[in-house]
Amino acid sequence: MKLLKLSLLSSLVSLSMVSCYSIAQDVEDGINVSGTLRANYSYKQYSDSSKDKSGDLTFEMASVKFNGKLDDWGLSSEYRFYDGWEALRYGYAFYDYSPEWQVQIGINQVPFGNPGFISNSFWFGVPYYLGFEDDYDAGIKTVYSNNGWGTEFAFYKGAEYGASRNERYSTDLYSGQVNGTDYYNEETNQLNLRQTYAMEYEGGKTVVGASVEVGQIYNSNTGNNGDRYAVALHLDSSYKGWALQLQAMQYEYNAADALDDNKLAVSAYNWQYEIASKAQAYSINIAKTITTSWGSAKIYNDFGVVTPDVDNEDYDSSYQNVTGVALSSGPTYTMIDFIMGKNMYASTLDNGHVGLPEIGDSWDHRININFGYYF
Repeated sequence: MKLLKLSLLSSLVSLSMVSCYSIAQDVEDGINVSGTLRANYSYKQYSDSSKDKSGDLTFEMASVKFNGKLDDWGLSSEYRFYDGWEALRYGYAFYDYSPEWQVQIGINQVPFGNPGFISNSFWFGVPYYLGFEDDYDAGIKTVYSNNGWGTEFAFYKGAEYGASRNERYSTDLYSGQVNGTDYYNEETNQLNLRQTYAMEYEGGKTVVGASVEVGQIYNSNTGNNGDRYAVALHLDSSYKGWALQLQAMQYEYNAADALDDNKLAVSAYNWQYEIASKAQAYSINIAKTITTSWGSAKIYNDFGVVTPDVDNEDYDSSYQNVTGVALSSGPTYTMIDFIMGKNMYASTLDNGHVGLPEIGDSWDHRININFGYYF
């Protein structure tokens, strides 16, 4: 594994040198090559081994990006290499039909929720762990923008990878065994609509919007289809360095022939876990960006809660709060996060799920520092 990491890093350093030459050569046709190298430090208050070692510093990710246009046609893609696995984040061709209209074909970002992210931190917001933040699927999307109005309509045939694969960047339904339960669910035939309106004013901008998602859930064991939906209202506002994000959403998965209608499995980042099949999720994020002589610092607090709405009354809410600062200087970007979790996947010791019955009754804490170099 060490040799693999060294080889990968060496290759990417070489690629960065080549890309400088390539960019110079490709200015005329508009295709650019760029990339990222990231390392990560993690300290888990709830892990004895983490405390004994005073945390862990590891290689986190390297990526290669291709972006640009040839006349009215363009390409946008990012491929990521993690420790022991790799995945395509996105990759699509686009056509600028007019200054207001664009069509994207391939694996592109699902238009649902706050455009971009509903978080400021490296840790994402709670919608990510449910499959509704920075999600990418395979299909076609149209994008319209004019006089502050933004409309996105998309059809996705399926997720970017097969449902039995957990080596993926974004969260999707998982087909396999999790905690002794067998799941056979696959995402298919999904429609998305997001409508936004942007209001610009001196010192800032506010974007308000609403999103709708509907689709089917195919059971690969029985051949039957279930259904799913999600709706959201969202706001993203900025004023003189201050930023506020608000989002309220509801989702429901009705899987065909489910062994337990209260839950189902999803996967992301080389792992799989269970979530409540129906819930509401709320996000409240605030940030302040300060310009400095060396770059900028963004101080933020992201809070999210998932409230299950299933028949089993033993299911409990999941909470996540991330307080942090993002430091930007030249080609570097560092995020320092203090994460608090309660009954929340990736933030707690015994509760590797979202919205299921809680084991114990406490908040767990961890510190995460992500160092990134962008070339």
